[in-house]
This record gives sequence, C-alpha cells and structure tokens, in this order.
Amino acid sequence: TEPGRTQGASMLGTPDPELAATMGFSGFGKKARTFDLEAMFEQTRRTAVERSRKVLEAREREKEDETEKEFRIPCTDSSASASSATRAGPTLPEREVVYSESEDNSNEALSGPSMPSQSSAKGPTEDTDDDDDDDEEFIGPPLPPGFKDSDDDNDNDDTEEEDNNPVKKIPDSHEITLQHGTKTVSALGLDPSGARLITGGYDYDVKFWDFAGMDASLQAFRSLQPCECHQIKSLQYSSTGDVILVVSGNSQAKVLDRDGFPVMECIKGDQYIVDMTNTKGHTAMLNSGCWHPKIKEEFLTCSNDGTVRTWDVNNEKKHKSVFKPRSVQGKRVIPTTCTYSRDGKLIAAGCQDGSIQIWDRNMSVSPVFDNNMYF
Repeated sequence: TEPGRTQGASMLGTPDPELAATMGFSGFGKKARTFDLEAMFEQTRRTAVERSRKVLEAREREKEDETEKEFRIPCTDSSASASSATRAGPTLPEREVVYSESEDNSNEALSGPSMPSQSSAKGPTEDTDDDDDDDEEFIGPPLPPGFKDSDDDNDNDDTEEEDNNPVKKIPDSHEITLQHGTKTVSALGLDPSGARLITGGYDYDVKFWDFAGMDASLQAFRSLQPCECHQIKSLQYSSTGDVILVVSGNSQAKVLDRDGFPVMECIKGDQYIVDMTNTKGHTAMLNSGCWHPKIKEEFLTCSNDGTVRTWDVNNEKKHKSVFKPRSVQGKRVIPTTCTYSRDGKLIAAGCQDGSIQIWDRNMSVSPVFDNNMYF
C-alpha cells in the first residue's frame, strides 16, 4: 500500500519529497558548500588595490587640469600684449614695448585731473588741522571773566583735600615697620631725643629699640618681662630720658633705666584697710601713670582701688600724696587715667562715671573743682 511504502522509504534513509516539503525539511539530501578562504582574501586584496589605483589616478588628473589652467591664463595675457605691441609698432624692440606698457598702466592709474604738488598738499592740510584744533578749542562765544571749568574745580578740591590731610603734613622721609610680637601692642614710649623707642604689649614683653644702632633686620636690642605675667598698660620716659615708668596690670609700678635694668618698685598697700589714705601703696590693678613735667624724680599713678597717688623715685617705701575721686553723691569713683598740667601744679583724673576731677598737687584733701563732663 501507499502508506506502507512511505514508511519503508523513510526507514531506509531516503526521504520522501512530499513529506519533506510538508514538514519543512526540503534541504535534506543537499551537499554542503565549501569555501576557499585564501582565494577570497586574494580577491579582496586585488579589489582594494584596484580601487586605490583609480583614486590616485583621479587625483593626478585633477592636479594636471589645475596646472594647465594656471599656465593658460598667463600665456593668454602675454599673447594679448604681444599682439597689441605688434599692432602698435612691429619695429619697436622689447624694452620699448615694456616701457610703453608701463606708461599705459601709469596713465590708467592717474586718469583724471592732475594731483597738486607734495609741498602744496602738505601746507593746506596742516593749516586745516590747525583750524580744526582751534575750532574745537574755541567753539561758541567766549567765556565770561572769572568762569572756572568743572575740571579745574575738581583739581582744586583734590588739592584742598591733600592740604587738609594731616598725614601729608608729617615731615617724614623714611618709613619702617617694627615687629613687636604676635599679640596686641598696648604701650609706646619715645625718649625726648627721639633716638630710642620702647614698646609693650599683651604678651608681657617690653622691647627696647635703638634707631642709631639698628641694622637692616630691624630687631630690638633688648626684650624683657619686668612685670612677669601682667599686661603692659603704659610706658613713658622721664623728662630727661634717663628712666622709664612701667605701668602694668598689677598694683606695683616699676621704674627702669634706659637699658631696662630696675631702678625702683612701688610698694604694695594693705588691702584689708578700709581707708585707702592710710595704706602705703595701691591695693588693686593700675590703670595709668605719667611723669611730672618739671620734677624728674616724681611720677603719678591711678588704680582700681579708687586712688591717685604721687611717688618719689628715691623713696619706694611710701607714696608722697594720695587723692581720692568722689562722685556727686560722695561715693568712691575709680580713676581710669591721670596726668599733670603743663606746669605741673595741677593733677587731673578721668573717672568711670564720666567726670574729670582736678586737684592741686600740693593738696590731697579735696579737689580744686569737679568738672563733671559726661560722654
């Protein structure tokens, strides 16, 4: 039968064409194709070489065409000029032809009216320039007498500001910067001759500077801590410049000589005594101090204990006199600064309540007058 024959044929290995077409196996029974890779590579290489050769040939042709065009243009120009020369005069030599061509070109360039000479051209232009400058400077009617331009006013204002600047009035010719330390500089003192400077700060150091013996390093020739771990508040040379008053944050003022060696130290008072007039010295932190303008051995100090005291350099055991500032209500007031009058007869103190109190130097009982100046 037909089905049996189909089954037998499939079992023998020979596919039925109808079954293969139905099942999608139509490719069974065909032989596989073989490829020669070396031949393929050789064919590809030849193709690439051929294409490269064609591209190079095309580029060479383009270059040849461009060069031919460049040569054609000057040849046509030269032929045209030669033909014109032969037409004008065939017997003229080559030099005369070139000369005639240059003359033609010059005539073409200078077509039109003739240019004026160089000298005549320069003169009027310069005159016109001068006229233009004059017109720019004097446009319009003349200015009335006494009129000042705004620029002149600004210049005058600048000169007036420079004249009023106090820094410009300092007769300085040189300037240097001295480095005391890394902390705040709180006190300065200059001797009467101006040869030495003394500085003090919050780093407890007092440094001595000698301008005459200073080198390019600008260093102090001496540095010391006269009051140990107390901040320096005031430094002042005496009227003769041989000793220095040092006021620090403690209760005892010190006097040093010009080289920084101690001369005297004020005595400390008894802080358990209520009446500050009965103590020999200050019992609280000092605020300020200064020398007497006439008497070189006397100086003045004020403290937070509410007293202003005068001292003698030759007597360090006790103060000379004591002054006690008082408020309007009669209470104790702390003096923050003190000074002598120019003649040294009066003593003044500025207080915490805003008052300025003045005493006679020879009296220590009550102030001469109380100038209550409140700020």
